[in-house]
Amino acid sequence: MSPVHGYEPEPCHGITGEVGVGYRQAVAGLVAGQVLAVDGPVAVDWEVVAARICDALAARELPAKQTDMRGHFAAWQDILDFTASAVLPDDPDFAPLSQAGLADFFAGTPDVVAAPHAVSVVFGPGAALVPHDRLWYADLPKRYAEVQVTAGTGRNLGQPAGTGAGTTRRLFYIDWPVLDRHRDAVIGDIDLWLDTQDPEEPAWLDGPTLRAALVDLAARPFRTRPTFNTTSWGGHWAQDRLGFNNGAANTALGYELIAPESGILVGASDGARVEVPLQALVALHPEEVLGESVHATFGTSFPIRFDYLDTLGGGNLSVHCHPQPDYMRRVFGWPYTQHETYYMMVGGPDRQVFLGLHGNADLDAFRREADRAVHDGEPFDIERYVQTFPAEQHQLFLIPGGTPHGSGEGNVVLEISATPYLYSLRFYDWLRKDREGNQRPVHVGHAFENLDPARSGEAVARDLVQQPRTLRSGDGWREDVIGRLPEMFFEVRRLQLAADAAVDDATDGRFHVINVVEGDGIALETTSGHRHVLAYAETLTIPASVGAYRVRALGTAPVRYVKALVR
Repeated sequence: MSPVHGYEPEPCHGITGEVGVGYRQAVAGLVAGQVLAVDGPVAVDWEVVAARICDALAARELPAKQTDMRGHFAAWQDILDFTASAVLPDDPDFAPLSQAGLADFFAGTPDVVAAPHAVSVVFGPGAALVPHDRLWYADLPKRYAEVQVTAGTGRNLGQPAGTGAGTTRRLFYIDWPVLDRHRDAVIGDIDLWLDTQDPEEPAWLDGPTLRAALVDLAARPFRTRPTFNTTSWGGHWAQDRLGFNNGAANTALGYELIAPESGILVGASDGARVEVPLQALVALHPEEVLGESVHATFGTSFPIRFDYLDTLGGGNLSVHCHPQPDYMRRVFGWPYTQHETYYMMVGGPDRQVFLGLHGNADLDAFRREADRAVHDGEPFDIERYVQTFPAEQHQLFLIPGGTPHGSGEGNVVLEISATPYLYSLRFYDWLRKDREGNQRPVHVGHAFENLDPARSGEAVARDLVQQPRTLRSGDGWREDVIGRLPEMFFEVRRLQLAADAAVDDATDGRFHVINVVEGDGIALETTSGHRHVLAYAETLTIPASVGAYRVRALGTAPVRYVKALVR
């Protein structure tokens, strides 16, 4: 029987080819007379990256002529004007997803003329827009940008110094969509991918090795690199149970698989490695990863996410809802909405989940009390309007858009949900303060515009707190559907295996995402020979192209794992 490892916070996938390190080796193929474009997001330390490239060229006695793309942005006021929203002109927290192109942020692209005795280095966001001989992409995972902006040290796309701090509103809804589309458009032409988490000595892949790694990943199960963030309500389960972020204040939000932010580590498990965005993989190989029918519906958007909400030793989440489908399209610009489910990894009959309205809830009174809480700081009893249910371990709660909900304190929720993740429209947040002592944002207007009064009374327990229904079973195993609604495009299943039992499965043209929710773990083997051991609480993506695979329980006790798929 295979040994079971513990939760791995930095899963790495081996590749054919080498991971390079440092600039001197990276510039080895450059020659005088070439234009080198070094593109990438705003958060990269461009001063260091540009300087070290020039130092490495100088070590080869090659002069460098630098052009900084950031000096060619349009005037900041012009950028603010053309990215302003007529739908949400004064909203402090939300904006529609930007449909702008990166070229729109520039007054004009610089005219770079190749120098016969030097390498012309064009660097910064949008460098690929300049005619070039070689294209590098200097990447930095999105979590760094969010840390910079939240700390007040980061700026937004096109924002010059001296114009104030950047905002997460622009970062999430304008900068990231624009930069992602630009990266996805050029990734097939990139000659070198630089991971600048260490800007002084970055790890890198040449273009052919990068694309070969993505071809391989599209045909095998993989884990994305998890991250955990701190919030005011956060608990300590991930620290105590998984050994993650022990130095942090808490581990409230665990991003296991959230496509817009998740990365995949490739390289040597004990050596140099590079983090590549999951979205880049999907952009290059959508049908292999998603499946033909899912790709036809969702394009290159990976539509399911897995994440943790850890309130064990923390506090209640806000009571909130997510947009209804039409509102999500019309106001926020997403083609599909934020349907969610809560799977209770940790809970109990003395813990609770807020879900749905009481049948006799007075919605006008609810609105008045919610408004007073925001404007006058008056607390109120949310349970007068919103039902609660025991947070029994392994229960799944379904949460269609428009349904008021929230996890109570003392729980660990595995959210198995649609990918949109930034649209929690709060009714009530317990008058909590942010780090500056201000009340955290509450979005009463958005929340009540999306509140679905049909999610009330006995219908909540009947429709949203479902009991398992067996789909199939065999020797020592059973597969149940534990959550399915006509209006939700995905469903959640759970498989239970006795010790050492095995079950055969197949993607049937649609990707699967699985997570071990009880027991030591599982070993998954594909017909092509790929094998992956998955421990408790780890999440694995199985691309549609994998086809048939077998799962075997590890350890001496029964194992349960959940599986999500697009219906």
